[in-house]
Amino acid sequence: MTAVDRQYELGHEKIGRLLWKYSAPAIVGMLSNSLYNLVDTIFVGWGAGTQALGALAICFPVQLFILAIAQLVGIGAASIYSRNLGAGNQERADRAAGTSFVMVLILSLTLTVFGLMFLKPILRLFGATPGVLPYAVQYMFIIFLGSFFFAYIVSTSNLVRAEGNAKVAMIAMFVGAGMNIILDPIFIFGFGMGIRGAAVATVIANICAFTYLTHYLLRGKSLLNVRVKYLKPDISLLPEMFAIGSSSFLRVVAGSILAIAVNNSLAYYGTDLHLAIWGVINRMFLFVLMPVFGLTHGVMPIIGFNYGAKDFKRTRQALMLGIYYATGICAFGYLFMYFFANVVIRLFGNDPNMIAEGPLVLRILIMGMPFIGLQVISTGLFQSIGKAGIALVLSTSRQVLFLIPLVLILPLFMKLIGIWLAFPLADFLAALVTWLFTMRELGIMNRSIDAGG
Repeated sequence: MTAVDRQYELGHEKIGRLLWKYSAPAIVGMLSNSLYNLVDTIFVGWGAGTQALGALAICFPVQLFILAIAQLVGIGAASIYSRNLGAGNQERADRAAGTSFVMVLILSLTLTVFGLMFLKPILRLFGATPGVLPYAVQYMFIIFLGSFFFAYIVSTSNLVRAEGNAKVAMIAMFVGAGMNIILDPIFIFGFGMGIRGAAVATVIANICAFTYLTHYLLRGKSLLNVRVKYLKPDISLLPEMFAIGSSSFLRVVAGSILAIAVNNSLAYYGTDLHLAIWGVINRMFLFVLMPVFGLTHGVMPIIGFNYGAKDFKRTRQALMLGIYYATGICAFGYLFMYFFANVVIRLFGNDPNMIAEGPLVLRILIMGMPFIGLQVISTGLFQSIGKAGIALVLSTSRQVLFLIPLVLILPLFMKLIGIWLAFPLADFLAALVTWLFTMRELGIMNRSIDAGG
């Protein structure tokens, strides 16, 4: 499909068919991307033990900072890129993409240097106990060394989806996930590297995905014009880019701050076992939610393009279909994990204590899952249409406004169970706030439609 065909498709194809076409590759790609994190955890659980699983729980929110930087640049650049494609401003779209490449390099390398200099203090801040700290240091040192490749993949995949080529982003994730799944057992068991082997496999897999994406951009089939002149950062674009991307950035950072609260609360009210249980459930929870994030990546370019073209009927239709599908996915995920909780926990090792306590914790944590679809899709709406302030509020409401305070307050009265109950309660409250903002925006769209927009 040519560049002109993709632009025509975004503005004229039936929304249901277009949403499926753009979302399906993103869903499959993100599932495959999340799968290697899940496989990492499974292999580490069987190959290095429960304390190593606890180390992954500590390292995961540190890795989220790398993801946050990639989202800060990638989501913001993709929004500028898709809206300018819709408005016919190719030059500004290309400058936004080129600026994103350079900013990802600068920010990820800065984070790497800082992370390696203060590795142990950072891990202790995130709740590492003496038992899990050595494992966490081994894993995170290697992950930091390869952080640029991961950040580039995340950021550039957003640009590729924004131009309507979700299939390429999906294949890049397949490449990374496939290589990681193949390399994990080789390094963990074959070379006897334990948790360090999982980190090495992850970095090599990311390098492979990085190579694939770069090859796609340079061979001339992208709407994006990769030229040296666009690799000089356009400073004038940074405020808009960072403002739009800040909602995703702060949502991810809020997740890391939440992890500090959860990990340290678990260390105080529980044991290393509870860190491990939290770690494996969090990985599984995110894996089940990946279709919702993939659906959001599919719906955002449709919303952004049609909003830029002032076609509010198509914008509204894309939003509502996205919410319906996302809610269905979340409801299915809830039922699956509720009825197969024992099977899920047994995937991650044979520790009898984890098998005994894990299923109940899992069932508590997922009680608010059916409300998450609305939160994610609606945040994507406000990012796509450039309303960064509202997107920021929605993306951080669950973690910052509700979950962190609840995680700190409820255990004072309910001990360990209070930590677990904080999650579904925060999901419900965040969904309520999201619903109010979304209804207000739909009212604005409806008035524009009635006025002939």
